[in-house]
Amino acid sequence: MLLGAGLVSISTAFQAAPSSVRVPGNDPGNASAGIPGDITAHNSPTVVRNPRNGDELAVANRIDTPRFSCALHVSSDGGATWRQPPIPAPKGEEPKCYAPDVAYGADGTLYVSFVTLQGTGNEPSAAWLSRSTDGGRTLSTPAKILGPLSFQVRLVADPSRPKRLFVTWLAVSEVGLFRFTSTGNPVMFKRSDDGGATWSSGVRVSDAARPRVVAGSLAPGSDGVLHVIYLDLADDRLDHEGGHEGEGGPPFAGRWKLVLSRSTDGGQTWRERVVEERLVPTERFVVFIPPYPSLAVDGRRVYAAFQDGRSGDADVLLWASEDAGTTFAPPVRVNDTPPGDGTSQYLPKLAVAPDGRLDVAYYDRRRDPANTRNEVSLRSSFDQGRTFTRRVDLAERSFDARIGFGSERGLPDLGSRLGLVATESAAFAVWTDTRAGTPASSKQDIARAVVAFSQPARLSGPVEYALRIVGVLFAIAGLASLVRARPRTRRIPA
Repeated sequence: MLLGAGLVSISTAFQAAPSSVRVPGNDPGNASAGIPGDITAHNSPTVVRNPRNGDELAVANRIDTPRFSCALHVSSDGGATWRQPPIPAPKGEEPKCYAPDVAYGADGTLYVSFVTLQGTGNEPSAAWLSRSTDGGRTLSTPAKILGPLSFQVRLVADPSRPKRLFVTWLAVSEVGLFRFTSTGNPVMFKRSDDGGATWSSGVRVSDAARPRVVAGSLAPGSDGVLHVIYLDLADDRLDHEGGHEGEGGPPFAGRWKLVLSRSTDGGQTWRERVVEERLVPTERFVVFIPPYPSLAVDGRRVYAAFQDGRSGDADVLLWASEDAGTTFAPPVRVNDTPPGDGTSQYLPKLAVAPDGRLDVAYYDRRRDPANTRNEVSLRSSFDQGRTFTRRVDLAERSFDARIGFGSERGLPDLGSRLGLVATESAAFAVWTDTRAGTPASSKQDIARAVVAFSQPARLSGPVEYALRIVGVLFAIAGLASLVRARPRTRRIPA
């Protein structure tokens, strides 16, 4: 029986999760990081990998100060070296590029979206799309894809159809200083089937019964189902209508909802599912640039993540669905800090590797009782988000979360998201880092790190199945022998 149990153990031991280790180095992603006197504030990165050439990476990020702008960084050697090609300016627009996003098509074409701003209020004038077929060395003349007051524009490429692109955005009717002046601004969707040359009509994603929604993000599934995650701020006029006037202070005292909308017909119609009914806000924010929840899809498995304050401080929570987003299991707490320890873990980014490994990167203040200095953590799951491996510290040293646009008002902004790409052997993360900045300079840089995963020997298929069967047979035989060999009792004559 022991032999049988041993064989069963052997057949499963080789399936243990690979160990992970951060590759040394936190090289900056933006060229201005090492220039003395440069106070450019790079934040909110998105990173993507070319599906046709894994050595090609692209990072896009917004720039908040000293003037609103945007940046594109491309690498052709797996992130060892980077170039920063200029993004062409559309004719007739003010030279204010902002809030870029980036995607690789299934054929390897690189697409870059961005918004132009206008006037003293820097309101969105239009959204634009450029493409590159040479790895980002040159970009096409931008084509207009959306009109005025298009906020929170996100670009995604279909993983299997080479020229199919998706865009989501928040269609706003009127704005004021740090606020939307009206409710009912919907999350919208458009699709292009010809690489952005033409687009479908805009379709409303969020339900009209939700008057305050923000931060929509889309992820397509391999089965053709489209998923959009967003925040329903409910009665939160403090953030949505700018009741805080851009000043720091306690977060909204009510509750938000985390909502997933799904389309099974290419984006023509959408149906909602509430992922979390009582999301506890952990911070104030400027509604134009909200923190984004993260979404990742692996076949019919859907993951969503965001921060929540139900334990008294910000924790990263993960919600998982096994049925394409129809239902979600209760949330799993990703960070391994003691509950209610007074430190914040927040702004998670999800990525799923081709072998199903789920990676989560997030800001982490675990070592600072004052809850101001950030680290960046990565944890991985090999069982669909039920449990997570030991934390990997991505940042070589902590940095001050109080450095950034709005710091003079007590509402500093490190950006709306982190970036993360997962392969079978590595995770590549990018984030906003302030180690070269001060509260006076507001300088921010894009830092990056690589986590390598070992590849242990794994038994699978017929070999594993055979060992399991043999192990069970040995166990049964051992048990039967034990029963037959059991001593019989008899009375000894006096």
